[in-house]
Amino acid sequence: MNTEEEIQYWINIAEQDIPVAQSLFDNGHYVYCLFIGHLILEKILKAHYVKDNKKTPPKTHNLVYLAKNSKLELTDNQFEFLDKVNDFNIEARYVDYKNSFYKKCTLAYTTENFNLIKEEY
Repeated sequence: MNTEEEIQYWINIAEQDIPVAQSLFDNGHYVYCLFIGHLILEKILKAHYVKDNKKTPPKTHNLVYLAKNSKLELTDNQFEFLDKVNDFNIEARYVDYKNSFYKKCTLAYTTENFNLIKEEY
């Protein structure tokens, strides 16, 4: 796969995840909506990483790392948000975090964060 194909690959799979996350949200599966939201941002950041570095992105889920290692000009608030979204990946995945994350993922919390994920995307 050449650079342009790899960039398009990451964009395409990020775009495929948006309706999945929306469906999860619409059906009240807030934890998994935010988990997929993390993946959406991860994939689009990997597209930027490939574009800016002309190489395959590292096998990481760390959004801050990916953003800092691309040429995106983000605000401190955007970096803080990416750091927060990193937690959605961990908290939705590991049992010891899952129970507290379920309690945190109310309709209001998920709406706010999912809207921000879509905006940042």
